[in-house]
Amino acid sequence: MPHVLTRSLDRSATVFLIVVAAIGVLIPLSNLLLPAGSVLQVPTYLVALFGKYVCYAILALAIDLIWGYCGILSLGHGAFFALGGYAMGMYLMRQIGSRGVYGNPVLPDFMVFLNYPKLPWYWNGFDMFWFAALMVVLVPGLLAFCFGWLAFRSRVTGVYLSIITQAMTYALLLGFFRNDFGFGGNNGLTDFKDILGFNVQADGTRAALFALSCVALIIGFLICRAVVTSKLGKVLIAIRDAESRTRFLGYRVESYKLFVFTLSACMAGVAGALYVPQVGIINPSEFAPGNSIEAVIWVAVGGRGTLIGAALGAVVVNYAKTYFTSGPLAPYWLFMLGALFILVTLLLPRGIVGTFNTWWEPWKAQRIPASAASAAREDGVSEPYMAE
Repeated sequence: MPHVLTRSLDRSATVFLIVVAAIGVLIPLSNLLLPAGSVLQVPTYLVALFGKYVCYAILALAIDLIWGYCGILSLGHGAFFALGGYAMGMYLMRQIGSRGVYGNPVLPDFMVFLNYPKLPWYWNGFDMFWFAALMVVLVPGLLAFCFGWLAFRSRVTGVYLSIITQAMTYALLLGFFRNDFGFGGNNGLTDFKDILGFNVQADGTRAALFALSCVALIIGFLICRAVVTSKLGKVLIAIRDAESRTRFLGYRVESYKLFVFTLSACMAGVAGALYVPQVGIINPSEFAPGNSIEAVIWVAVGGRGTLIGAALGAVVVNYAKTYFTSGPLAPYWLFMLGALFILVTLLLPRGIVGTFNTWWEPWKAQRIPASAASAAREDGVSEPYMAE
């Protein structure tokens, strides 16, 4: 397995991993070791904000894996992100215990307020971290597997698949809004206290969560690179470019799609689980179809089918969102986002990284022969004459 991961890395991928690892180390150290007020000290609120960006980058990787390399445009991946977040939120709620507003050692505050007689059966086990971590991956993965098995087996593709993925996340949105659903209704889950015995609000915990998010981004990137550079990845690209021809060659297209769709959903669930303790809340608004569409825009802006571009697009667009929604332009952010998507589609259809690669590769191809010829001349070696 290490050989496969190493073989899948090129220079740009290696640089990306080094940058992410450096950020994952330097930002927490800057926050914890440097005195407050120092020019190089990163405030705690920025650590949490950057952690949120990293979680979005993991979600963008998950979408790029299925859209950029397999041609599956999912407009419902926010559902898998939110389900992973709710699984982690349930664990965090169980850790509150008697420290809640109503002081009930078992029932969360919203259940006491809504007169729940006892803890619902599907909340059992979430007082244990290992069980919650398992559900973070299992629940989104199981939903994606069932949904994908039905959709891909019926050969639903293109815009029709995008519509039903959006319908799926909207149905979950309506369900989680209900108070009797057992997940806090409109208010969701919040007021978290501890995670693994550590105060969620403490500087050290936030720094550790940020570093863990960077580790998850690195692992997710390595998994995606291993998939797309393998024989499996070649088949996925063939499915993206000519699905009917790939099926005619004897490949079980549905199985390949189902595998990569489930893997992508599990990655989105992990991103949601890391997102919740850093943000401090999870509510049904995370299921909003608009969130899933926005995540697709991140990938388009950064560069579909590049992985690095997807992560970069998530960070760039969300930084712009943070900047422009905190001033007089806040009411116009959605218009700006739509305009950005249109401009990228018309002027940079390959995204930021894809366009850069398009410009870089021809220049690199011309530069390598020139460098080889220069080296040959320095060594006193000339090219042989071509036979006439």
